[in-house]
Amino acid sequence: MKITRSGSTPSRPGPADWFTGRVRMDPLFAAEAPGRAAGSLVTFEPGARTNWHTHPAGQTILITTGKGRCQSEGGPVTDLYPGDVVWFPADERHWHGASPATAMSHIAIQESVDGRSVTWAEPVSDTDYDPA
Repeated sequence: MKITRSGSTPSRPGPADWFTGRVRMDPLFAAEAPGRAAGSLVTFEPGARTNWHTHPAGQTILITTGKGRCQSEGGPVTDLYPGDVVWFPADERHWHGASPATAMSHIAIQESVDGRSVTWAEPVSDTDYDPA
């Protein structure tokens, strides 16, 4: 058994080449062999969002607070609320983040395949983020 105490892993800002806007990442757990899953609590300030990206084994996000948005390429922008759980299948190009006026936090869980858990792409345009 392993217990990781709350607050024992420092928060860090989300890298500018992965996100638009202010984002804070709080690692929760890392993959330990033979397991492949890792998870983080990610907090997005209003308007902040990920770049387009994919995950080789898919990704699950659990919305914990606030109001968010997500989109899979070619699909509609969808609002997200606390308690919502979103599954993005393997290699599905997508993004997720806060709504324009409200911050959002989620727990993100993804698995590594051959040492890789994500492939980052370009930023989400303002038009894709807020098509209204």
